[in-house]
Amino acid sequence: MDDIEEKKSRAKFNILSLLVYVVGAILLIQLFNLQIIKGQEYREQSNTRLTRESVLQAARGNILDRTGNPIVSNTMGFRLDLYKTKVDSNTLNESILKIVHILEQNGDNYKDNLPITVEPFAFTSQDEEYLKNWKKNNRLKEDASAETCFYELKERYGIQSENISDIRKIMTIRYEIAQNGYSNTRAVTLCDSVSRESAMQISERNSEFAGADIATVPVVYYNNGSMASHIVGTVRKISSEELAANQDEYDMNDIIGKTGIQYVFEKWLKGTNGIRQIDMDIEGTVTGEYIEEEAIAGCDVVLTIDSNIQKVAEKALKDNIIKISTGGFYEKSNANAGAVVVMNVKTGEILAMASYPDYEPQLFVNGISNEKYQEYNKVSALFNRAISGAYAPGSIFKMVTAIAGLETGVINKNTTINDTGVYPHAHKPVCWYYTEYGRGHGVINVVQAIKYSCNYFFYEVGNRIGIDTLEKYAKYFGLGEKTGVELPSEASRKKCKQN
Repeated sequence: MDDIEEKKSRAKFNILSLLVYVVGAILLIQLFNLQIIKGQEYREQSNTRLTRESVLQAARGNILDRTGNPIVSNTMGFRLDLYKTKVDSNTLNESILKIVHILEQNGDNYKDNLPITVEPFAFTSQDEEYLKNWKKNNRLKEDASAETCFYELKERYGIQSENISDIRKIMTIRYEIAQNGYSNTRAVTLCDSVSRESAMQISERNSEFAGADIATVPVVYYNNGSMASHIVGTVRKISSEELAANQDEYDMNDIIGKTGIQYVFEKWLKGTNGIRQIDMDIEGTVTGEYIEEEAIAGCDVVLTIDSNIQKVAEKALKDNIIKISTGGFYEKSNANAGAVVVMNVKTGEILAMASYPDYEPQLFVNGISNEKYQEYNKVSALFNRAISGAYAPGSIFKMVTAIAGLETGVINKNTTINDTGVYPHAHKPVCWYYTEYGRGHGVINVVQAIKYSCNYFFYEVGNRIGIDTLEKYAKYFGLGEKTGVELPSEASRKKCKQN
């Protein structure tokens, strides 16, 4: 009995051992098949499956006039990104130089934040504190000259070229990489706006440019140049501070509204980014791409502005300022700025709002040059004089004075005042008629005073009313108070100095 049980146990063990050997043999055969027979094939497939995930930028919403005409829309552009690959430093530098040559040949600007110029060597900034911090952050000696810093960075980046100009071009990109960092899954942007010619050349010769990727991106486009620039406002790349405050909603390559409608309605105009997948081989050559998640465009914003009226208002404002300054009406005057607002008096809708001088908001989309920015600042072109300035109202205030006088009973429509030309009180202001003809308007009533815009008459009425009552009536008309227009930086009143 014991022999029978032992034989059964031995049989089971032999069967189990046989199964183990068979399974092991199958695994060894399969391993041999994967690694030896089909190893090359699978390695090639693996090399093409290094997947990078990038942001698919959403188009911003359009800004339309009251009739649906686009004032700001979108066009398609190209962005140049660079991913980290396994190529050596020399291959990377050669690839960078080829890319830069293509960009320069087609007139494209690439990011250049390196504060060193060559031929002659010099720092781009004279700020000693800035240079001290820059050298410290880049592990350079505090007393190092521009030339010393240049050659230190050349050695650090492994640049073998001896051509000074080429060295700096490579160094500029390597410096950008060092400052912003990149990896095999996160790119550094070298150029926010690449021409179609450069995009095609880089894409067609992709195998020469390790890690380079051309992304198709929506670009904000101002359809009418400078028209309504102070209304629609500008967009620019998001700042580090803005990104830190909105990390859940924005990406480092996003643009954001900075001024005007672009700023006020940012959360509506901004779309929702999608996800784009890129396949690269280990050498950094793009082998395929596809959309994992579609981007959602932002909402459109419709203004009360009428583009046709806006164009007429801006042209008339500019032409008349030039005419005044050149003596086209009477004599030359120091006129160089102004504003015009056209409203629907029944609804309060703004049909046109012009401020001169104006500016080109398109220049801000991909980064305005320092020279152009300083040019705009010199004439305060970015200042919206229609809402951000507080000015003496001039003769239009005579209507307020007239209504206040009639409402309070200080005067009636038959009350007359004798305009002798020089008002005898305060600083003794004069009537324009006296300046022009050497005498006043004589005895006139309120209707005539409005007709002739008589300064003397309204000086006297204002004096009879009193400043407190006159201010009260001015407030009834909303003077000195904000209108609540949906634009930033509206001014209410000019603060007077206290004596």
